[in-house]
Amino acid sequence: MEFIWILFAFGLGLSAKVITLPPSIGYLAAGFILHFLGYEASDTLRNLADLGITLMLFMIGLKLNIKDLVKTEVWLGSLSHSFVWIAVTFAFIKLLVIFSIPYFSELSYFSAAIIAFALSFSSTVCVVKLMEENGEMKTRHGKLAIGILVIQDIVAVLFLVAATGKAPSIYAIALVGFFFIKPWLNKLVDQVGHGELIPLTGFFIALGSYELFELVNIKGDLGALLAGMYLASHSKASEITKSLLSFKDLFLIGFFLSIGFAALPTWSMLGMAAIIFLLVPFKFVLFFTLFNWLKIRSRTSFLTSLSLSNFSEFGLIVAAISVQSGWLSNEWLVILSLSVTISFICTNIAYKYAHTFFTDNKEYLNKFERKDRLEEDVFVQPCDAPIVVVGMGRVGMGAYRALEAQKPSQAWGLDADKGKINWLSSNGMQAYFGDAEDINFWENIRLDKIQLVLLAVPSVKDCYNITAQLQAANYQGKIAAIARFDDERIALEEYGIDKVFNFYSEAGVGFAEESAALIKT
Repeated sequence: MEFIWILFAFGLGLSAKVITLPPSIGYLAAGFILHFLGYEASDTLRNLADLGITLMLFMIGLKLNIKDLVKTEVWLGSLSHSFVWIAVTFAFIKLLVIFSIPYFSELSYFSAAIIAFALSFSSTVCVVKLMEENGEMKTRHGKLAIGILVIQDIVAVLFLVAATGKAPSIYAIALVGFFFIKPWLNKLVDQVGHGELIPLTGFFIALGSYELFELVNIKGDLGALLAGMYLASHSKASEITKSLLSFKDLFLIGFFLSIGFAALPTWSMLGMAAIIFLLVPFKFVLFFTLFNWLKIRSRTSFLTSLSLSNFSEFGLIVAAISVQSGWLSNEWLVILSLSVTISFICTNIAYKYAHTFFTDNKEYLNKFERKDRLEEDVFVQPCDAPIVVVGMGRVGMGAYRALEAQKPSQAWGLDADKGKINWLSSNGMQAYFGDAEDINFWENIRLDKIQLVLLAVPSVKDCYNITAQLQAANYQGKIAAIARFDDERIALEEYGIDKVFNFYSEAGVGFAEESAALIKT
């Protein structure tokens, strides 16, 4: 049975990738096809799906800063959107009741409110996958989207407590004690080294926190998220995240398959799901309007809103609880499953063209931007040094140091992570905050002063996007980039990048040259 899942997931995931769609869309299709062929989800598949979501939330926590959640644009944007969405969606559903639309006509006021609430959430799985695949987890819009999702997850936990009648145990107060043992936990993590114990440490903390929260009647996924945030400041947080990435992606295949196993649809149910999907553009417009009102730049507002324009897997949890409680019929579980699936597919397709669409329509979209901006969205004018290193990770910092040694004060770094920029600046490096995929950034600096741009970013898609923005801004200098594989190197050179270095082979050449210098006479 398990091989059948793997076969269909691989086949349809590969098919989706061949036609330039995310593999997750193929996994969704595989679940529905297997269900149609008579297969059923086993406990193994459900356990894999649950484990994937738990690991994903833990890894989100590892990348989160609590300061990001208390920003006005995050908590106010999330809660305001939820209140307005529920009111408008409730009115939309009741309008369909008046016109006696099938399945809607039988809904009571309470049932309509439950559906509106279930549809108010955006998909954590979908958004995180989008940001990871595009290398945008640490960008301004990536952090904003994740912050909105975390606030939604907190609201989700409160609903589950109210709906299931499971109040937190009196022993839940003991969880506060973990703040006092953080120094000992940090020392424990320090001792695990850099080998096979690193991923095991991640599993231990993620699943351990899950079980602890479940023991005191609090949803375990919240425990995994908070545990990640608890460990985020540790020096090994990034290493743990990278070690868990492949495991998380593998387990999430179970989640996408399980959606297809939720129920078998009929054509009428598919029609109802399509009607519900008509609300997705409103979700985008509402987010976009609120973010602009909160003084966020139009590009950030646009990209964040587009990524959040989908329905959440949490809607299925709400539906399942509502069916068990008699608030909704079984058919609604199928309809909501289809709505979630359709929204996943459309978000993945639309976001693929998001950067290009904004670039082509930025003059119109910028009209909605407020003149006064948040301090975080005001870019500092970079210096006039002719070499720019985009992406100040390990490779970028290595390139910057090498350039500084060869050509002092001729290079500066650029990164979309403001926290990293503050750290680099405090350590004497000439680094600036900015999003290289934002054409407005390049249009607002003196490109005629720049002779060379080094793209030290891990994602090939990022290289494409940044190169496209530079070309659109009429940049006349040279561009260099890194790639992990030869096919990526060839594709980037064909796209117009002047020099692409194979990360692995060039590292070997540099290692050999530096080492050989030790024995020169």
